[in-house]
Amino acid sequence: MSSFHHRMTRTITGKVTAAEDGSELPGVNVVLKGTTNGTVTNEFGDYSISVPDNGGSLVFSFIGIITQEVKIGAKDVLNVSLSLDATQLSEVVVVGYGVDSHKSYLGSSVSTVSRKDRKARESEAQYAPAADYNSINWQQPQYQNSEHYEGVEENAFKVALNDPLSTFSIDVDAASYSNLRRFINNGQRPPAEAIRIEEMVNYFNYDYEQPTGKDPFAIHTEISTAPWNKKHKLVHIGLQGKRIATEDLPASNLVFLIDVSGSMSAANKLPLLKSSFKMLVEELRPEDHVAIVVYAGAAGLVLEPTSGKEKNKILNALNKLQSGGSTAGGAGIELAYATAKDHFIKDGNNRVILATDGDFNVGTSSNQSMEKLIEQKRKDGVFLTVLGFGMGNYKDSKMEILADKGNGNYAYIDNITEARKVLVSEFGGTLFTIAKDVKLQVEFNPAKVKAYRLIGYENRMLKSEDFNNDKKDAGELGSGHTVTALYEIIPVGVSSDFSVDDLKYQPNKKQEVVKNSSNEIMTIKFRYKKPDEDDSKLIIHPLVDSHTPIEQTSDNFRWSAAVAGFGMLLKDSDYIKKFNFDDVSQLAESARGKDKEGYRVEFINMVKSFGLVASN
Repeated sequence: MSSFHHRMTRTITGKVTAAEDGSELPGVNVVLKGTTNGTVTNEFGDYSISVPDNGGSLVFSFIGIITQEVKIGAKDVLNVSLSLDATQLSEVVVVGYGVDSHKSYLGSSVSTVSRKDRKARESEAQYAPAADYNSINWQQPQYQNSEHYEGVEENAFKVALNDPLSTFSIDVDAASYSNLRRFINNGQRPPAEAIRIEEMVNYFNYDYEQPTGKDPFAIHTEISTAPWNKKHKLVHIGLQGKRIATEDLPASNLVFLIDVSGSMSAANKLPLLKSSFKMLVEELRPEDHVAIVVYAGAAGLVLEPTSGKEKNKILNALNKLQSGGSTAGGAGIELAYATAKDHFIKDGNNRVILATDGDFNVGTSSNQSMEKLIEQKRKDGVFLTVLGFGMGNYKDSKMEILADKGNGNYAYIDNITEARKVLVSEFGGTLFTIAKDVKLQVEFNPAKVKAYRLIGYENRMLKSEDFNNDKKDAGELGSGHTVTALYEIIPVGVSSDFSVDDLKYQPNKKQEVVKNSSNEIMTIKFRYKKPDEDDSKLIIHPLVDSHTPIEQTSDNFRWSAAVAGFGMLLKDSDYIKKFNFDDVSQLAESARGKDKEGYRVEFINMVKSFGLVASN
């Protein structure tokens, strides 16, 4: 008689929640004790792990939570409730790496100290690695698509006689364009809520002349026929920021704030993030300094401010980062700003660069809480750059709020080419602010303009009185940056589907309008502040319609119109009817210009490809 052993396995599933409030805990490490078999809970706190049929014990852990060991019983469902470790959560500061330089550790070695005693304690601390996460054979968690976008209602036409003023903050963000490109390249139509037309238009550089006066930017305007409605006019407003040579830029005090939570494990997240930051490190000068703060279950400082001449030291710190744990974004922001403030450079470029998928789910996480936190931090003179990564659980709405409220800019990195564009090709514009709180206010002449609408900028609109209020926050302009805005106009005397009937119960103001003999279509007013000043300066720029045919307009005009038209088609706009994807590509082809980097031909090809799919 012979015998043999046949080892059977079974699958254990369950949900991990917080003991304090029952909330789901994503990113918790789940390891079969005594083995190299492990997984991580997904964004809903769910996990699934294969274990031997004869059982064993599961160990549940991540930073800031009391580790719990649970024996596997006969049931296949094992739900666990974990408690916060108050000692760790008081403040976890990562101050050095373990002695084994060949291994990579999440959070590396951890020292728990108060910020007050941090500097004194760092020199005395003894460091040891918290755990060897490389030895675990991780089973990847399954994430459902939970991307979130803050939808806004498209700007409508306003009657110039009743509402002659249009006021908004500039926007140099470009995240919406690279994000929608990601959708299209994946064979998907981007959700309408993800389309912000001003960010699409401002993704591209325009051939505006450099400023020659004392102001840090030049203003350029054009007016011609709206390509999607021959009865309407299109006004193009362009700002060109003064381009400062890299060697003449002020010294930088940068803090890389990097999300190393479990949701960042995908190849297009932390690995792409690390490659992106490495390119930025290569651009640093000796007078520039970089610190690195990471956050998962808690926040940690993994690199004290280090000179740009020590590139290997900075790169080694980046290489050792590994994902795991939940996402304490609020704690990370607090520590990053504190680090930037501790090493503040007067008259320098003090900036936090946040890189994340935006999926904050521990600590300060609501959009309103984040907004208040960032508004407080910007008072210290530290600017913010937000870099978005990944897909599936991407939280665009949080990212945009952080950039808008933090005196910053926002880009979405969908591939290494985009990383090069943002962090190398546009290095100065991304990181060096030359004007802050830049606002525009347009006054329309009702003798010439029946109605108007601003294309895009829906979440950048301001009240009329905000224009002269220097306490009201607005957008920032970086070195060499261009900003473009478009208005669609219904001229006086033109019959349009979007016209508004005269009011019945209010006085007719037409007689007052007749007395206005000015040839000006509008007057454009700009306000801006220097980065280190609190008082704004005013620039006034009138515009007269010279009746230029669209074929004779600049490449700048036609290109911006083509991109805006594409955005309206993607949004299924009510204001674009007799215009299609072929019209967009033809108009864009006529305005391709120099296109040294190939971004415009990429757009043209994308429009053509998407047009073929959309028409079927």
